Amino acid sequence: MVEVEVERTIDCAPETFLEFVMDPERYREVDDKIVQVLWQRREGNLTEFKFKPRIPGMRLPEPPAVSQMRLTPGKRIDVELAPPPRNRVNHFMATFRASWTCERDGDGTHVRRWLSFDFNPLVRWLFEPVLRRTLKPSAERELRLAKQILER
Repeated sequence: MVEVEVERTIDCAPETFLEFVMDPERYREVDDKIVQVLWQRREGNLTEFKFKPRIPGMRLPEPPAVSQMRLTPGKRIDVELAPPPRNRVNHFMATFRASWTCERDGDGTHVRRWLSFDFNPLVRWLFEPVLRRTLKPSAERELRLAKQILER
């Protein structure tokens, strides 16, 4: 399993940050793990989107994935792959979970970004060594770029 957590304070309200994340096309600007958003739809506090993923540091093509983001207004977003029958290949290869949590910090928001990949033993040897080197810098980049965009 590869798991990382990064934190940063961003000068915006929690709701502003969370709405930025809930728009996958917009969030793709800061997330190098999303190559292309193929479609997205939002119903209330659930955003579902299909995208072409990329594991940081890998050049192998990956099958498109359907992700679900659930918003707890003003507090957090939890992410996972949509359940089968969607993402059959992705679910075979790995379990993916992620979140953003937000807490007011003065006039800004303290953001925690957490990501977890648990790979099938058949492919673990290939993906885990790369992600151990690249996932944390990727998550740090996300929050650094989000900060730049949201503080403009």
